Order: sequence, then structure tokens, then C-alpha cells
Amino acid sequence: MTLQRALGRVLRDTGPAVLDALGRLPGSDLTTLLLAAMRARAARVRAPDVLRRYREDRFVSPAQVPHRQLRAAEDAVLSALPAEFDVITLAPVVPLGTHAALGGVDQNNVLTTIRGTEVAADPTSALAVEAAARRAGRRDGEVRPAGEVRLAALQRVLRAQRFDGPASFAHFTLLGLVSAGRDTGNLGFERRHAVEHLRIAVDAVRAALSGRAAEVALTVLDPRFEAAAQAVREALPGVVDDPHRQAGRRYYDGLCFKLIVADGEQRVDVGDGGFVGWTQAMLADRKERLLISGIGVERLALLAAQFSTIS
Repeated sequence: MTLQRALGRVLRDTGPAVLDALGRLPGSDLTTLLLAAMRARAARVRAPDVLRRYREDRFVSPAQVPHRQLRAAEDAVLSALPAEFDVITLAPVVPLGTHAALGGVDQNNVLTTIRGTEVAADPTSALAVEAAARRAGRRDGEVRPAGEVRLAALQRVLRAQRFDGPASFAHFTLLGLVSAGRDTGNLGFERRHAVEHLRIAVDAVRAALSGRAAEVALTVLDPRFEAAAQAVREALPGVVDDPHRQAGRRYYDGLCFKLIVADGEQRVDVGDGGFVGWTQAMLADRKERLLISGIGVERLALLAAQFSTIS
């Protein structure tokens, strides 16, 4: 049943005024009301109910990739990070609307809480907010340098939409990277950081897959970013152009890329990234620049296991 049909059914029972009344409540009042409702519902839950829900709810099932395999992949990708990146531990939630406001993600694809937060669906969103806070120069009363910011994080994320395929899970681990700074002219920021992110990504895949290489597929979304693309081509071997890529064209600005690993006749996407205008929007400054990228650690762990079996 689609959300719209389900909503229509509920409103037929409760009356459309309920939705309007809830929408008009101040945030704190809505939280108070929802907390009371959830407390009442939780009071009716019994131990057998917990077990039944645990078996049925894909959001709460354990990871399907064995822990040791996943941990080995995590250690491998972290080994590729240069010292310039500050590796931080992110909270499991972000402010309500973060993914929608920054990346245009439909709220139905995010697990929303009743306390004004939502479960992390991508580490680069939280990293971008932290980078903007540092770029602003002040956090919790402490003045910080407003120079270039490089951040990285391993985070287990959860996405509400359903995916098809054997390596498609409701929650999984990603390595996220962001580089934030200011326009230096002549695409200087873009050229330097695109090369840096992709070098890290290529090295991370090689470390996780015992030397196997990943293909970098570049997509120039704006001809003005051709100089940044050319810098990547000159710095890294085996870069291919992917002008027909459709995914991400509304998400990224100027230039985006994918990392692809060949698995027999299949080509597996293991990484993605590009330039976005998130810090420009948060700081209301068109001179701000931000590059984000992510690597699917779960997919690398699965590939590593497959390749070791083959060899």
C-alpha cells in the first residue's frame, strides 16, 4: 500500500482535521504529544511482541556481513586516510530534515524520530553540517580556525526505501569524506580536492581487496568543471568518462564520480562522490566549496570474501 493510500484510509477514520491540527502544533508540543502516545503504546508491548517484531522488522535485524569481515574492511579503508583528515565519531541521528534540506532526500526514505531528529542515512550529511560549523569559526563558544576542513567518519546508516539485490541492506556501514573550503579561483579547490578524494578512494579499495583496482568513472555536469576532471585524469591511471550517467545529476554540482569494481561479468558500485552546494546554503555564502564522497564498506567486505574464495 502506498503512503498516500494509507494516509487516506487513516484520515477517513480520524477526520482530515487531525493532520492539520498536528501540523500546526509547535515542535515542542508535538513532541510532547507523540512521546505520550508512544509511551502508551510501549506500555502495551510484552516480551513475545518484542521477539515477533524483531523477526519481522528489517530495520532491527543484525548486519548480514560477519563482524570480522566488516571490521577488516573498516580497518583497510581507514588505513588509506592521510593525516590531514580528522576522523570523527558521528552521532547516530541528525537534526530533523537534514537529508531533505541538504540532499533533497524524500522524508519517506529516512527513519524519523519523534524528538526532532532522524536516523543518519549518509555520513556526508552530518560531516557537512560539522564542516559548516567549523567553517563558521565558532562552536560551543570556542573560536575555531576557519581554514579548509577535511573530515572523515565510519558510520552505520539506515535507509527506509527498499532496494533489490543480494547486497542491498536496510542498514550498512559507509566511509564518508568531506572537504570544505573557500573558492580560490581557477578551480583550485576543486582540482586539488577531487584528486585527493579519488586517490583516497582508490587506495581504500586496493587495501580492502588485497590489491585489486577500482575503476574511476567521471561525469562532468558543468563544462566549467572540465579543468577539475582533467586534473583527475592526469593524476590517476585508468580514469574513464561517463557522460551518460543519470543518477545524481540533481544531487551533485559540476562534477561527480563513481568507483566500480569488476566482479566477474558484474560491475559493482563501491563508491560515489561529487561537489555539492550544502555549505553555501548553510552559511549563505556562494564562495563556499564542498566535496563529498562515500565508500560502501559492506560491499567491500562482501567482495573481499568472494575474491578470497575464488583465489
